[in-house]
Amino acid sequence: MRRLSYPATSPRAATRAPLSPTPWAARHPRGLIGIHTNLLVTALAGPEPAETEEERAAADALATFRRSGFGYFLEQATRPQTIGYALLDSPVALAGWMLDHDTDSYYKISRAFVDGQPSRGLTRDHVLDNITLYWLTGTGASAARSYWEAGRAQALAGGQSPPQVSIPVGYTTFPDEIFRAPRSWVEKGYPALTYFHEAAKGGHFAAWEVPELFSEEIRAAFKSLR
Repeated sequence: MRRLSYPATSPRAATRAPLSPTPWAARHPRGLIGIHTNLLVTALAGPEPAETEEERAAADALATFRRSGFGYFLEQATRPQTIGYALLDSPVALAGWMLDHDTDSYYKISRAFVDGQPSRGLTRDHVLDNITLYWLTGTGASAARSYWEAGRAQALAGGQSPPQVSIPVGYTTFPDEIFRAPRSWVEKGYPALTYFHEAAKGGHFAAWEVPELFSEEIRAAFKSLR
């Protein structure tokens, strides 16, 4: 970012765990002043407290994801080239693989195509634009492989816990996310939490589905860091 004349930066990401800003924040490179995310990747590593009703609901949703929605993650983390060949060979395979993500997004995207009832920004044209972008650039396989690369880095670390994030963290929980992380979980994963908010709408692809609300969340999270 310094080469682009940005002395300070605040990354954010959520839709793909390997590209989460958390590893960057843990390394705390010069110029990184804070991060924002809406998927609590630290909760994917192991059990979290389930003492309150909110925590139990999040734990149940996370358990459901591990049982029935974790297939794409496991495939890309362990055998990315297997699916990668199909992603580069067939636009139908690419579309099918990309659309079958978390349950909420799957149903929302399906309604846009089958019923003509898009969920805000998840329109038929926007979904096709996204698929086309991966197809024309031939990046389906490399996108899948990023999960394997992240997993390999963890394996090489010998199971050691990653360093804690010490810079400011902003977190927004959306009601239709894979699991709605309670504030107690977020504070446990990010002790330097400076912003937490429960949005009124949106899911895992919140930046895509509710871009206006999403941008408002980012501005609010980084307002104190300006």
